[in-house]
Amino acid sequence: MREWVDIFVLCYFIGLNAFYGLLIIFSVFEIARRKASQVPELDALVLAQASTPPISVIAPAFNEEQTIVDSVRAFLQLEYPHHQVLVVNDGSTDMTLQKLVEEFDLEKVDLIIRREIETEAIRGIYQSRKDARLFVVDKENGGKADALNVGINTSRFPLICCADADTIVTRKALLRMVEPFLYDPRGVVAVGGTVRLANGCQFRHGVLQKVDVPKSWLARFQIIEYLRGFLFGRMGLNRLGGNLIISGAFGLFKREAVVAVGGYARDSVGEDMEVVVKLQRHILEEKPPRKIIHISDPIAYTEAPETLELLGNQRDRWHRGMADTMWRHKAMMLNPKYGPVGLVVYPAYLMFELFGPVIELFGYFWFGAGLIFGFVDLKFAILFLIAAFWLGAMMSVQALLIDNWGFNLFRGAKPRLKLLAAAVFENLGYRQLTLWFRIRGLVKYMVGEKSWGKMTRKGFERHPDSEEGVEALPSPQEMLELSGPEALAESSKAASGGGE
Repeated sequence: MREWVDIFVLCYFIGLNAFYGLLIIFSVFEIARRKASQVPELDALVLAQASTPPISVIAPAFNEEQTIVDSVRAFLQLEYPHHQVLVVNDGSTDMTLQKLVEEFDLEKVDLIIRREIETEAIRGIYQSRKDARLFVVDKENGGKADALNVGINTSRFPLICCADADTIVTRKALLRMVEPFLYDPRGVVAVGGTVRLANGCQFRHGVLQKVDVPKSWLARFQIIEYLRGFLFGRMGLNRLGGNLIISGAFGLFKREAVVAVGGYARDSVGEDMEVVVKLQRHILEEKPPRKIIHISDPIAYTEAPETLELLGNQRDRWHRGMADTMWRHKAMMLNPKYGPVGLVVYPAYLMFELFGPVIELFGYFWFGAGLIFGFVDLKFAILFLIAAFWLGAMMSVQALLIDNWGFNLFRGAKPRLKLLAAAVFENLGYRQLTLWFRIRGLVKYMVGEKSWGKMTRKGFERHPDSEEGVEALPSPQEMLELSGPEALAESSKAASGGGE
């Protein structure tokens, strides 16, 4: 029995690292292809094209008074010819709605909503007098998924960008995200972008000014996790047929496809993953199948928890959401009807992501017990643990190297050395702690726990040059410089409801 357990742990270890190594290779090719295909000179042409598809940015908000104004300003300052911003206030109990009313001079308006997806009741709809592109929908509390569905019902545009209200996006984010839809308008259904951590970064009125490393080691470890997850995890999965998740912080979807699958699941705490897996099933059953892809550009910044309590709540909920989604769509497992997604991606998620924490933590206990009771050779155990630590650290270091090669956002030796130290020491305690949080989430899912858990925000760090008060939104002249007169006219028409 002990020999079989040893063989299983060893095979799992080899399989896990081989799979991740393959993803690293694939991700390098994907990022290289992305860099080669980008033509920044085309941005002005895209901005000036009246045919560029309009986008509704949907931001569900619940008790986001610390970050909501900066986030909305970032959404409004996006360089894109035709976009509107739909903030859905999901029954906030703090000053979220009041801050929006005061900062953006909101007035109540009458707007016809198509209830294509069932949602909680809407209490009122507001439009900004300062910028007609901004709408705020106030509704009864129903959860993030319900708020997103309200935004989908409210939108009339063919593309919807679902973003967290505590997210700040870069100005060219929509231009980058829409590119796959322009190159393949029939084949692409959804696009996910790379999300980075705002911790340590500085912002001025919703615009990123400086990328830096946070003081908190807990946040530094999460930077390494995000780089691994987005740069070689999701980019590598593009080559294997597609991802099973687009971050809820920022993703672009075809509205008709999301409506066709019934929108976001209101009874799931992992609604962002569930809707993507549901879309994968839908499009892979079509002839010819369409696709969901991920791009490497760093386009959105979100705040990460800096306390163990909040980190535990977050990872607990993420894992419950994953377990729920994979159980709902278990028919995909090893099903050739779903191609590489069903035959490779789904089983890999099941083994290495969902049950990986259980197997890995069991391995630690097994080797510990083996050393105590003498059924594991001491030299073998030491070599195995060194190899596991070294390979884990190398995965993180390779993610840092890919990031420096592809984007070079952390400038100078000091921040890079800080992240290098985090990549090494992450495997000594932090990784094991997150394994426990994820196992806790799996156990809670098995007993039927569906709560979100507590999450609080500190707010984005201000740049030292930030001025007190409210910065004016882009003027018509500035918008002309960004988009050209035709695009500005179309954008104003669409924002006021005349762009259907």
